[in-house]
Amino acid sequence: MQGLLFIIACLLSSSLYVTTDQRELEKMSIHGLEQRLVEIDSELKELASYTLRADTGAVGYRSGHHKNQHSLVTLHIDLEKEALIDEVVLVPCLWRESEVGLLAEGFPLAFSIYAGTEEGETLVASRSTDDMLLPRIAPLAVHFPSIKASWIRIEATILSERINGGAYMLQLSEVMVFSGRNNVALGQNVRASETKSAFLSPKLLTDGFTPYLMDAAQGERSQTRWINVRKQKLPLFLTLDLGAAQVVDQINFHAADTALSVPMINFGDVGVPRHVRVIGAMLPDFSDGFQLCEYEQLSVASSGPIIIRRFEAKECRFLRIEIVDHLPIISEDRKNPVVAFSEIEVMADGVNVAQGRLVGLSRGLFANKEIRQKITDGRNYYGNILPLRDWMNQLAKRHDLEKERPLVIAELNTRYARQKDQLHVAQWIAIVLIVCSVIIGGIYRKVHQRRITQIKERFAADLHDELGANLHTIGLLSDLALDCQNDSDELSCYLKRIRAVSDRSGRAARSMVDMQESTNLFKGLKIDMQRAADRIVADQFEHNLSIEGELNVADLKPQTRIDLYLFYKECLINACRHSSATRVQTKLIAEPNEVILSFVDNGRGIPASIIGGIPPSLKRRAKLLKGKLIVESSMDKGTYITLRIRTRKTWIGSFCSPKPPYP
Repeated sequence: MQGLLFIIACLLSSSLYVTTDQRELEKMSIHGLEQRLVEIDSELKELASYTLRADTGAVGYRSGHHKNQHSLVTLHIDLEKEALIDEVVLVPCLWRESEVGLLAEGFPLAFSIYAGTEEGETLVASRSTDDMLLPRIAPLAVHFPSIKASWIRIEATILSERINGGAYMLQLSEVMVFSGRNNVALGQNVRASETKSAFLSPKLLTDGFTPYLMDAAQGERSQTRWINVRKQKLPLFLTLDLGAAQVVDQINFHAADTALSVPMINFGDVGVPRHVRVIGAMLPDFSDGFQLCEYEQLSVASSGPIIIRRFEAKECRFLRIEIVDHLPIISEDRKNPVVAFSEIEVMADGVNVAQGRLVGLSRGLFANKEIRQKITDGRNYYGNILPLRDWMNQLAKRHDLEKERPLVIAELNTRYARQKDQLHVAQWIAIVLIVCSVIIGGIYRKVHQRRITQIKERFAADLHDELGANLHTIGLLSDLALDCQNDSDELSCYLKRIRAVSDRSGRAARSMVDMQESTNLFKGLKIDMQRAADRIVADQFEHNLSIEGELNVADLKPQTRIDLYLFYKECLINACRHSSATRVQTKLIAEPNEVILSFVDNGRGIPASIIGGIPPSLKRRAKLLKGKLIVESSMDKGTYITLRIRTRKTWIGSFCSPKPPYP
C-alpha cells in the first residue's frame, strides 16, 4: 500500500510537469504538433533502448533512512587528477514494484553539484522539484560549461521516499564524470556523508557497472562465440597487434553469456575469466612488456556486462591479455572450459584502437578466424558498441522524448476534438448564412422591384413635366395656324414654330432618358436652371434666380440635383400655364444639412379646383426628393412655394446634425 502511494505521488508530480509543458505545446499549431510527433518517433528509432541486465551484480550506493525529506546527503568524488569536465551522469537504482513495474528508488528530487580544486569550488549545476525528475528508469545527464576540477561534490537536498514507504533516502547505481569521452570518475575514491551497509557502499558508485545492457539502435548483430580452453597449464593468453604505437589508457571487456538455453543452465556464467592481467609492449615477443592493469573477480559485485579498467596512459603497440584463472562459475563436470568475450576494446583517449584487429591465441586456446574477428568487430549481440558517454546520453534523451510524446499526443487529440467542434459550428453558420442569403435575396428582389417602379414613376413624371408644356404649346400654335390658313406668311411662321417646339420636345425626351441612364449630367445646377427659365419663360414675365451656398449644391448627390432641377422646372411650367404672373422670383439656399427652394409669383394663385391647394405634379416631385412642401396661394398675392430637403452626406452627419428629420 505504501509503495502504491509512492507511485501515485510520482504520477501527481508528473501531472504538474505536464501542466507546465502543456503551455508550450498550446503555442504550437496542429501542423507543428504533428511534425513534432514525427520527429520524436524518428529520433526514438535512432536511440539506444532500455535493455536491462538479468545477471547478479552490484546494486549501488544507499544512504541511511531519514524521517525528514529535506535531509542533506553528500557524495564527494576525488578525481585522479585535475581535468576539464562538462557533464555528470547520475544512474538510478532500479527496483520492481508489483503495481507498475520498474522504478527508480531513492533518486534525489533536488540536488546541487559542486566542482573544484585546491583553490576553491564552484556550483556547476542544480536541479529542483520543478524539474520533475521522477518517475524514471533512465540515467540523468547533467550538462554544464567546461570547468577544471580535481573533485566533485553532489549534495542531495530533497530525498525521495522508499517504494515501501516509511522513510526517505538517497540511492544511486553509478556516478560518471566526463571529460570529453572519458569517465574520469571511474574507479576513483568516493566519500559519503553516511552509508547504509557494506553491500551498498559509496565505492560502488564508480565501479563502472550499470543496470543496463548496451542495446544500440544501429548496426548489425554480432553473435558471440566462445574460445575453447584446452587442458593446458595456466596462464594462457590472447594477443592484439594495434598496428602502430598507441598511447592507451583504458581497456573494456564486454562479457557474453555462454548459456544459450532459456532458462540458463549456469546463471551468471558470462565467460569472463576470474583473473586477468593486461600487459603492454612495443616488441611482439613482449621482452619489453609492462603491466597496464589487472582484473580479479572477488565477488558478484565486481562483475558485470562491461568490465572497464582505466590505467595510466602508456605507449605500446602490442597487448597481451593473460588468463591467470578460469571462469569464476563453472560446473565441475564441464570437460571443456571456455572463455567468452562479446568485445574487447582498447581505448586511446576515448577511441577504440583495437577495432578490426585480429586476436591471436596462445597454445592451449582454440578458435577459428571468424570467432577471433568477432571479438574486435565493434559490435555486440544488439548492434554497434557505443562510446560510454554517447550511450548514457542516448538513454537520457530517450527518457525525455518518451515523456514528451504522450503530451504531444494528448494535445493533438484536444486540438482534433476542438477542430471537430469548430467544424460543426462552421456547418451551422453555413446553414444560417444560406438561409440569410435566401432571405436577403428575397428582400433585395422586392427592393429592386420597388426601385424599378420608382424609376418608372420618375420617368413618367419627367416626361409629363417636360413634354406637357411643349404639347400644350403645339396645340395652341396648331389652332392659330388653322385660323390663318389664308395668310401664307403667318401660317408658315406658325408651322416653323410648331416644328421648333416638336424638335425641342424630342430633345427633351432624349434628355430625360439620358438623365435616367447617367447621373453625371446637370452638374452645373445654376446654369441648367437659368437655361430652363430662359427657354420656358421667354418673354411672358420677369424672372429672377439667386442661389446661396453653391459649394454645398455641388456636394449634393447627382440624382438629387436632377430632381431638384425638375421640381423647379415644373414650378416654371405651372406659372406659365396658369398664373398669368408678370414677375417670378426663385431663391435656392443650400446649407450643409438642408436645401431650401422658394418660388414666388404675383399671379392669380392656384385654382380652387385643385384638391389641397397643391398641384399633383409638385407633390410627386417633392415625394421623390423626400422633402417637405409648403404652398401658400391667394388671388391677390400670388403663389408662394417652399421646398425643404434634408441632406446628409455621411452616417456621421446623421449623428452630428442638430436638426431632426422632416415629419
